[in-house]
Amino acid sequence: MKLWKTIRRFKFTQVLRMGWTLLKHPLLIWPTWKGTKQTIKVCDRLFGKAHHKNGKENAFRHALWNILICQKSRKFTKSDEKSAKWAEIVTNMHEKMTKSDLLDMEMDLHNNFIGRMYYLKELKEKSIELTVFLLKKVENAQKVSKIEEIKANEKHLVYISD
Repeated sequence: MKLWKTIRRFKFTQVLRMGWTLLKHPLLIWPTWKGTKQTIKVCDRLFGKAHHKNGKENAFRHALWNILICQKSRKFTKSDEKSAKWAEIVTNMHEKMTKSDLLDMEMDLHNNFIGRMYYLKELKEKSIELTVFLLKKVENAQKVSKIEEIKANEKHLVYISD
C-alpha cells in the first residue's frame, strides 16, 4: 500500500508531531481531509498525473490545496486568519515530512503560501469560480531554478520544470 510506504519513510518524531497536532485540533481533521481529497480529484480531472511533477500543474495543486483547507476549516475556526494558520501548519508539516530535495520543498512551501495569500486577500470577499481563478494565476507562474528565484517571486506561483 502506497500510504504505508510513505508513512514508513517518516522519522518517529515527525509522526509524533503530526499526530499531536491533529489531536490538538480534532475538528479540523475532517475538513483538511476533504480539502485534500477534493484537490486531488480536481487536479486529476484537469491535468491527469502531470500535477505530481514539478510543473505549473503542481503549483496549481498546492495553491488549491491550501485554499480548500482554508475554506473547509473556516466553519470550525470561525476566522479566515485561523483557517489560514491551520492550513500553514498542516501543509508545511507535510512538506517537511515528505520532501528530500530542497528546491522542490521550497517551491511547494512557496506555492502553499501563495494559495493562502489568495484566500486571505483575493478570495474571501469574492464569490468566484476558484478553478478559473487559479488557472488564470497559473498562466503567470514563474519558472525557477534556484531558491533565491523563489523568494524573489513573492506574489506569483512558481514551478521548476515544464
